[in-house]
Amino acid sequence: EGFYKVYNPKAADRLGVVYTPNEIVRFMIESADWLCQRHFGRNLIDQDVEILDPATGTGTFVCELLEHFRGQPAKLKYKYREELHANEVAILPYYVANLNIEATYAAITGEYEEFPNLCFVDTLDNVGLHTAAFGTQGKLFGSVTEENVARIRRQNARKISVILGNPPYNANQLNENENNKNREYPEIDRRIKATYIAESTAQKTKLYDMYSRFLRWASDRAAKNGIIAFVSNSSFIDSRTFDGFRKVVAKEFNEIWIIDLKGDARTSGERRRREGGNLFDNQIRVGVAVYFFLRKAGQKGCRIFYEAVRDYAKADEKREFLSARPIANRRFEEVRPDAKGNWINQPSNDFDSLIPIASKEAKAAKKRGQENAIFKLYSLGVVTNRDEWVYAADDRTLLAKIRLLVGTYNKEVGRLKSQVKTDLAAEDLDSSIKWTRAVKRDLVRGIRYEVDPELVVDAMYRPFVRARLYFSRQVNEMQNQTPAFFRPNVPNRCLLFSTGKRSEFACFASDVVPCLDNFIPNACQLAGLVCFDTSGRELENVTDWALDRFKKHYPLGRGKRDRPITKEAIFHYVYGVLHDPVYREKYAQNLRRDFPRIPFYFDFWQWADWGQTLMGLHIGYETVEPWPLRRVDVPDEKAKSAGQTPKAMLKADKDAGSIALDSETVLSGIPSEAWDYQLGNRSALEWILDQYKEKKPKDPTIRAKFDTYRFADYKEKVIDLLTRVTAVSVATVRITRTMRATAR
Repeated sequence: EGFYKVYNPKAADRLGVVYTPNEIVRFMIESADWLCQRHFGRNLIDQDVEILDPATGTGTFVCELLEHFRGQPAKLKYKYREELHANEVAILPYYVANLNIEATYAAITGEYEEFPNLCFVDTLDNVGLHTAAFGTQGKLFGSVTEENVARIRRQNARKISVILGNPPYNANQLNENENNKNREYPEIDRRIKATYIAESTAQKTKLYDMYSRFLRWASDRAAKNGIIAFVSNSSFIDSRTFDGFRKVVAKEFNEIWIIDLKGDARTSGERRRREGGNLFDNQIRVGVAVYFFLRKAGQKGCRIFYEAVRDYAKADEKREFLSARPIANRRFEEVRPDAKGNWINQPSNDFDSLIPIASKEAKAAKKRGQENAIFKLYSLGVVTNRDEWVYAADDRTLLAKIRLLVGTYNKEVGRLKSQVKTDLAAEDLDSSIKWTRAVKRDLVRGIRYEVDPELVVDAMYRPFVRARLYFSRQVNEMQNQTPAFFRPNVPNRCLLFSTGKRSEFACFASDVVPCLDNFIPNACQLAGLVCFDTSGRELENVTDWALDRFKKHYPLGRGKRDRPITKEAIFHYVYGVLHDPVYREKYAQNLRRDFPRIPFYFDFWQWADWGQTLMGLHIGYETVEPWPLRRVDVPDEKAKSAGQTPKAMLKADKDAGSIALDSETVLSGIPSEAWDYQLGNRSALEWILDQYKEKKPKDPTIRAKFDTYRFADYKEKVIDLLTRVTAVSVATVRITRTMRATAR
């Protein structure tokens, strides 16, 4: 009596804890129990099976374990006192967990007893005593009382058989104004770098998120005969970023069991619909998986078992799917990883034999003979982490925002000059501007910023949507290698391609700086015809290796034309092939996780000419002859009498071939082919409509001081843009349809 049991989402949310549905908790405990008995001849409640929840939150998993042990009082008492462990780092959930666990035990046994094994400690800091080969024990976060330190040391001295729970999720904090930054964990991150990242072929990795850290920690902590049972982000199943992770866990464990519950809300279009509802009632946006990693001393090899909920399933159906049958009776598919560490959606084609468009090895090569890819240099698009501050439709608005940003930042440099800290919390800073890690590092160093109007450049913010960008290393979080492709007043053509599984493959061309989110939700990679060194000297970016390969495959006289192959022609050939609908269909699975590779088609020059034509259309879209759309204007008398502009709509009706721009104007006569030109999960026209809608800025300062965008001010520009992009779309689709019917 008097104890408060947190089992509902709203209460957990008030504590800052993500509620784990009971269906998941029960399934994980019952499954871990079955695996333990099957492989080690013991149940979870049996003696010498030490269990740890490393991020217990409000104690849901431990409470459910106690309920699972109900009916075996003697074993339960011993387990409760000696072999059931839990950690929590946040003070309020820690106290609530303590109350919940003790109340649950009292309700089951009829007697109150203090739970002696709940530690107030940051699990990821607690390395050393039990993982001496991997790190050293530093200061314990939890050393607030002697009793707590004793609990931590007692836990560290035990061989943990089963680690289970729901690790916290905070993969990437983009806004440093949120006081929710990922801490650095040097020992764990060193282990991640030496294992998961060392085995990865991905250019960039996000393997320092909390899920990866907890799995790395648990892998090092679990006993030689041990089980890890976690619910987490499902990206590890098939994301290219996690290829090294998959290779490593297949070496470190003997069995892996995965239930893929999908629900990734970061996808879009048809892919988003297939992902279905999220089992966590939309508390999180990532896909969800329940998984069990098991190691057994003396056993060799690794068997991987995979089962997925059906596409389009809603959250309620997923709960039923999980609780319908135990793990022993489920319909798992045994997975056999390929050489690249892929577990599912493995393509059976000749993709690996094709020519790589780009690679880490070619990029890092010191000698030309080692540049075994078509392009020497490639890059992600620019990452600003403050788009609303550094992009604008016009220079005046953009520079006004930059002056406010820089002025506020410089004031903070002066104010904090005498009290510089290595890690500034949000409450230490003027929150009227957008802080990011790089800017905070400059603040700590006392670096002052200056506004330079010469840094304002054209940028490709989304396909067919240009904006003005303040292209500065100071206020752009990561420019990556984009400065190597774009110099002031020096034209360069770049092909852009998407990487990732959240939407369909996309390819575009640009002669201005592209945003990383050009193909959102997938990332945008780029490779230029030329690049520039740090002194501004122009360099060829198509490699000699590629030129030699193409010349050997296409000797003069083969095909319809006897023109000598050049690096520029190869550039156009690549762009043409990447638009081939047959290529995209055949290699769809490969393009979800790998950079494109290029085949040799029969008629090189046909594909190079198509690529050149497409690139001209896509870069020069603003000068293409407009498509003759019909415009109908019917005055909105209600808005007029109220002294208001017509209500912006920007809504497409594909079946009718029309677009309602606002409450007065409709464009019609849009050919059906125009909607078929897709870049990811949107057509070219839909990208334009999405970007010109009236939306309230998310940043409070931008919303208060710079929320001046009104569609009415850009209406005529948008109409002109839509007519031209309609023409580009129709021309593109006609070329790609011809490609489909062409011999390869």
